[in-house]
Amino acid sequence: MNLTEEVLFDTEDGVAVITLNRPRQLNAINAGLIKGLRQAWDRFEASPELKVAILTGSGERAFCAGMDLKEAAGQRLRVPPRDFVPVLGDTVHVSKPVIAAVNGLAYAGGWLLAQMCDLCIAADHAVFGITEAKVGRGMPWAAPLTRMLPQRIVMELLLTGQPLTAQRGYELGYVNAVVPAAELRAHALGMARTIAGNAPLTVKAARELVYLSAEMGRSAGLRAAHHLFESVYLSEDALEGPQAFAEKRPPQWRGR
Repeated sequence: MNLTEEVLFDTEDGVAVITLNRPRQLNAINAGLIKGLRQAWDRFEASPELKVAILTGSGERAFCAGMDLKEAAGQRLRVPPRDFVPVLGDTVHVSKPVIAAVNGLAYAGGWLLAQMCDLCIAADHAVFGITEAKVGRGMPWAAPLTRMLPQRIVMELLLTGQPLTAQRGYELGYVNAVVPAAELRAHALGMARTIAGNAPLTVKAARELVYLSAEMGRSAGLRAAHHLFESVYLSEDALEGPQAFAEKRPPQWRGR
């Protein structure tokens, strides 16, 4: 299903697959793609039957090459407004897991779109680059990278603009898995189905725990985590899981 010409939205087994669809332009970010992404995240969050989303790109060359510089040049854009691009965890609220399936190069804003996802699977030919220094633009969105990569790696990426291979990203812990391009969608769907099959309240709280604790010290993080999971322990699902295990049957999650 097309949300706009630039963004496709498909569903499979409780998983939303959101595809950037400008392959001739290396899926560069333009006004139509921005509009389509906003609609996609709204639809995903509002659909209780959708448990996990996958964000990927059309074609074999690029996940996303970043901002469409031809369009930006025509607009003579100076300081982008905070909500210029819909960014998960910043300008857009999504409470469910999102997996980036990076099918090619992810440069500048394309790196941002992969970075904002909770998990990242990359094709073996994918490369990641923060290239703003080469075109005189900025990358304020890269601030969270200092929690995701070593400081000197971040410094090198930002100052040189040189790309990082998918394999190197995996070695540094930035990428969860590197797979042959032909297997990328299947691998991402497999991970998504695994997550979708787990207890939804636990998954939601665990996701929040990771982000919450990253912004706190050890003691504060532990206190917040105990509070976060109290409602999970008191849920019907917390009784259903052990009962299903004892009865040797799949659990029937109710999300309450």
